[in-house]
Amino acid sequence: MRRFILVISLLALLLMMGTTVLAQQTAAAEVSHTVQPGENLFRISLRYGVSMAAIAARNGISNYNLIYVNQVLIIPGTTGGNPGPGPVPTTPPSQPGTPATYTVQRGDTLGSIARRFNTTVQVLASLNSIANVNLIRVGQVLKLPGGTVPGPQPTQAPVGTPSSPVAGGFELGGHVFSFSYPAQMRGAGMTWAKTQIRWDGSAPASIVQGSIDAARSNGFKIMLSIVGNPSQIAGNPTQYYQSFANFLGAVARLNPDAIEVWNEPNIDREWPVGQINGANYAAMLSASYSAIKAANPNVLVVSGAPAPTGFFGGKCANNGCDDDIFLRQMAQAGAANAMDCVGIHYNEGILSPSQTSGDPRGNPNHYTRYYQTMVNLYASVFPSKPLCFTEIGYLSSEGYAPLPPGWEWAANVKAQDQAVWLAEAATLAKNSRRVRLFIVWNVDATTYGADPQAGYAIIRPNNTCNACSTLGAVMGVQ
Repeated sequence: MRRFILVISLLALLLMMGTTVLAQQTAAAEVSHTVQPGENLFRISLRYGVSMAAIAARNGISNYNLIYVNQVLIIPGTTGGNPGPGPVPTTPPSQPGTPATYTVQRGDTLGSIARRFNTTVQVLASLNSIANVNLIRVGQVLKLPGGTVPGPQPTQAPVGTPSSPVAGGFELGGHVFSFSYPAQMRGAGMTWAKTQIRWDGSAPASIVQGSIDAARSNGFKIMLSIVGNPSQIAGNPTQYYQSFANFLGAVARLNPDAIEVWNEPNIDREWPVGQINGANYAAMLSASYSAIKAANPNVLVVSGAPAPTGFFGGKCANNGCDDDIFLRQMAQAGAANAMDCVGIHYNEGILSPSQTSGDPRGNPNHYTRYYQTMVNLYASVFPSKPLCFTEIGYLSSEGYAPLPPGWEWAANVKAQDQAVWLAEAATLAKNSRRVRLFIVWNVDATTYGADPQAGYAIIRPNNTCNACSTLGAVMGVQ
């Protein structure tokens, strides 16, 4: 009997212990995190695998950019396990003769200076009363915190070194209309710049030299998106394809890093009415690829990204094709053998790129509504080729007048949404191992009219760049 009672007592004790452990595990579904120097909300969200929106909602944060060192955040929805690796705290050595100030050089960002002197952006900003961490100027003298010592100088690849056609990891860039913001671009982790050139059918290849030189002098690789004159195709397409290819071959000899062959060839704005189909474009692409590689095999050849659209009901018409069928026509015509990377555009998002449903507009299940369904489609048509986003952006009218007719679908998108969603999309792209290049549309447009290009710009009307910070966190430079 005594043995029986002892067994029952032990079982009861184990049950109580199990209940206590379960309660502790349940309570651990939410953990607290104390904000450390150098952290931002995006980096914390990556560390715990919880969205920024969820953390902000749980802690009553209205501005994702405003968190402070030693702030205690409640992280919802975690498992209670150890978070991912965070920044390793370092104790900067104190040495005699340490410089007390630093003069900003061309190409510097506050992030690069902080890394060089083993400190943080927040410390430098506080010490120098800098309200906007993206705005420092060449020649500005910055105070350095006591005890800092410079780290090793970063090495830079020789200017003009071409990229390998297909090999290489994920890289980030931006479409530029000028090179007025190179420091902000570097602060975002961008190593590429893209410009668009329109060839009139007779100009020499030297018309692209200015763009190449501007990129090189600012330390960027350069993608040239080259478009011709659609009206010149109509009369004799085969002859035009070869003339255009010869021009691209001459451009390749000037040593750009990448050439995008045309732009949105599936709509009548960029291709002659009645001749729009993927096979015709593939013929031009094939001639262009041969000419480019013969001139310079190191140039990355990117197929011209189609306009993402469902306007044509999944079919082709005289004035255009949906990009789905256009891509399949390209593939059937052998386009995979005439490119290093598949060009893709995504510019109509109004939701987080992690969502694949819930778009409030008509036709909410169309693949062009969502980042991931666009990637899935393009990857399925060309499974052996990496994807190159030659345009990816989110439209926000914040700081501008209301959106013009036809663009009202983005009326509720804020500049902060743009910054967060671009970073989320870049994270998805980087982790997918499907995306070779991610060119943000755009960096610095100022036109805001019937085509509100400036609403896509990451440099906002007040000269701030929230997206530079969020993208920089993804690329490990912030």
